[in-house]
Amino acid sequence: MKNILIINGHQKYGSSSGKLNQTLMDSMVSLLEKKNNIQTTIIQNGYSIEEEQQKFLWADIIIYQTPVYWFSVPGLFKTYMDEIYAYGLFFKGADQYGSGGLLTGKKYMFSTTWNAPKEAFNDPTQFFKGNNLEEAVSHLHRVQEFIGMQPLKSFACYDVVKNSNIDQFVYELDVHLEEVLNF
Repeated sequence: MKNILIINGHQKYGSSSGKLNQTLMDSMVSLLEKKNNIQTTIIQNGYSIEEEQQKFLWADIIIYQTPVYWFSVPGLFKTYMDEIYAYGLFFKGADQYGSGGLLTGKKYMFSTTWNAPKEAFNDPTQFFKGNNLEEAVSHLHRVQEFIGMQPLKSFACYDVVKNSNIDQFVYELDVHLEEVLNF
């Protein structure tokens, strides 16, 4: 039985109410709570810095459920990281820059929602110049590496504005979680 923290990083943006990200988070909780201890955070609903830090220390696995806005996490989610990822608790100074992460032994996974179509990835003629999903979010991986965590394979829903198929997205996420978490 693992301790899993699931964080919903959605931030209301224009007409985006966050239904898809909340649905994906709810599906994760439903699937994973059968064999794991689960805690959740919905950043948009507010949080206590100290409570969030304790959740990270408690967790074996952190799952970030987030939309991708302008090729990164929403501003509120970035503020969350700025406030929660504390020196002396999540990382410390080290002789070699980036080697002072204190959350070693913990794993994380990004589950992201994109307006970009799947075809925009892995094709050198498309926008991401042949980069795959992991390369497209490498800057987000670097943050987690800095605090000592190890990545699990990321998941993504593509083309969510024009071709949103929530039932298919939930199914694909369930398959991904079963594969990545081996349960």
